[in-house]
Amino acid sequence: MQKVPSQKPGDTVLRRRRFSTRLRRVLGVPELFAAGYGNVGSSIYYALGVVVVVAVGATPVALFIAGLFFICTALTYAEGAAMFPEAGGSASFARHGFNEFVSFTAGWALMLSYIVTIAISAYTMSPYLGYFWAPLKESQVIGILFSIGVVAFLMVINILGAKESGIVNILATVIDLLTQAVLVILGFFFIFSLPVLFENMFGNGNWPGIGNLIFGIALASIAYTGVETISQMAEETRLPQMRVPRALVYMMIAVVIIFSCISLIALCAMTPQVLVDEWARDPVAGIANNLPFEWMRSFFEPLVGILAATILLIATNAGLMGISRLSFSMGSHKQLPSLLTHIHHRFRTPYISLILFTVIAIGILIPGMFSTGFFLDLGALYTFGSLLAFMLAHAAILRLRHKRPNWNRPFRIKGNIRVAGRDFPVTTIIGFLATAVVWVVVLMQEPYARNVGFAWLAIGMISYIIYQRRANLPITRKRRY
Repeated sequence: MQKVPSQKPGDTVLRRRRFSTRLRRVLGVPELFAAGYGNVGSSIYYALGVVVVVAVGATPVALFIAGLFFICTALTYAEGAAMFPEAGGSASFARHGFNEFVSFTAGWALMLSYIVTIAISAYTMSPYLGYFWAPLKESQVIGILFSIGVVAFLMVINILGAKESGIVNILATVIDLLTQAVLVILGFFFIFSLPVLFENMFGNGNWPGIGNLIFGIALASIAYTGVETISQMAEETRLPQMRVPRALVYMMIAVVIIFSCISLIALCAMTPQVLVDEWARDPVAGIANNLPFEWMRSFFEPLVGILAATILLIATNAGLMGISRLSFSMGSHKQLPSLLTHIHHRFRTPYISLILFTVIAIGILIPGMFSTGFFLDLGALYTFGSLLAFMLAHAAILRLRHKRPNWNRPFRIKGNIRVAGRDFPVTTIIGFLATAVVWVVVLMQEPYARNVGFAWLAIGMISYIIYQRRANLPITRKRRY
């Protein structure tokens, strides 16, 4: 029988890093929930529009099914983050479950997701602000230039070392959640209609084929981006073994309920065709525009515009902060060149990684000036990176259940099947299989995501191998306990 370690693996990590980092453990459940929902809550302002382009009338179904997969993924991250309360998320789980090469693959895929999150969050700010100045919504070129300016501005702010206030994050999240909840309540009172919903879902050829439905489910994963956000902050959390899983569960419940309800209200307020043609980039503004009374519209339209822009700005900044934190973590584990971990001598910020990934995000935005399918391309590219990272996270937890069954798990997923004397969580198995299938569908149906995604992986892997060779390190080195 395998010997039970005298301490949790995460405890070793914490003791080793106590003197090598300056991350303060100051976060609690409210801060974690605010950061996670601030990220996820921002995605509903554009995810609904991305999904309806493909799933059409089946958009509520696609979002709901993706929500079920999100629950499986959130539980996987809860077990992994409680075991290893360190920055890195899926890359950290893969390091402990497999080796450094698999960990790098997960981290590199996650970097792509962060870059696209930066780009798509900035890209969808302009149509919401179009309520105040129409060219931001009507002109693709002006909208892209505005988005580039937002990303560049946030890069400068992050290099100078300005920090988000936890109180501001919590306040913005509370206002955001309340506004979404009020829109849902008003929508069910004044807009919701079962005959209209059924007509917009199943009538006029609105129900998609099986391929588009599965692809719509894949795109709907863009609505559930906060799992990694909370996991990345585990190293800065007080009692992370308890508070990170709790924040994930709270966020999981809020997200699935709010997103499912908003998608139903949207298809009662507008036909899928109107949603695609007029409100794809700002679907929540479309709901506000279709409220029945003038006083409601005059109140909620500017409120949604300001709130959406604010939340999307925070999400863009969170993407920049997240990717700089992730690159710093990967650099400290010798997966990336130490150049990316360099700290500015005056501002004490990872300025090189911030500049590099800002330039890449801007490079992704520029083609949007000339492409009519740019919005869908961004959504598909996000799913390429995020689903690959989620897949490896599920695989790592399953492997740890097999290889290290006696390790202490502060949060242990319920509902297991026993195979060869080992307990494997059903939700993790479902999450892995579903993520793998949907990822393959994205590869088959979206050439842009396939080509750019595999090019990104190839660049990363070649660079990783060259760097490991020059550092005289084995490519597939494993962590020793």
